[in-house]
Amino acid sequence: MARPASGKNVLEKAKEALLNARSVEELRQAQAVIMPLEYGFSMDQVAATLGISKGWACQLRMRFIRSGGLPAETKPKRGGRRRENMSKEEEAAFLAPFFDKAARGGILIVSEIKRALDERMGRETALASTYNLLHRNNWRKLAPDKRHPKTDVEAQLEWKKNSRTSSPGSTQSGLAPNHFV
Repeated sequence: MARPASGKNVLEKAKEALLNARSVEELRQAQAVIMPLEYGFSMDQVAATLGISKGWACQLRMRFIRSGGLPAETKPKRGGRRRENMSKEEEAAFLAPFFDKAARGGILIVSEIKRALDERMGRETALASTYNLLHRNNWRKLAPDKRHPKTDVEAQLEWKKNSRTSSPGSTQSGLAPNHFV
């Protein structure tokens, strides 16, 4: 014999939720609570009636009961940072001195930031964590220019014009002279 259905304390709230359901999931949660208590359905019968698996019917029912009679979210909300070490504001405050130094003409040295982050966390962190932290706070590694900033383009062009194009000992055709004719 199956054990008696639990959730009698939220039966009235389930009836209310049945009338005020805003989604199919909320409706199913309320029905999964009401059917066994009011009509004596087994979980197999509830699942067949709702068109879901027995395990899912049990989950919906228990979520409603555990939430105290409020329709609970069936899917966890995605997005956000689940394992964050610092909030966005704390990260910005932590990186501010490094960004200020870089703005005043200094160089942003990742190894220094990593050391400071290790001290702040009280443990060793991965180098990738430091780069991720910088990336989240809109820091980008600047690539060097294609030319040196002090390049004198005019001098380079003059050198190209006056430089020798052929090597000594070669002819116009590019072949070595034939002395055996």
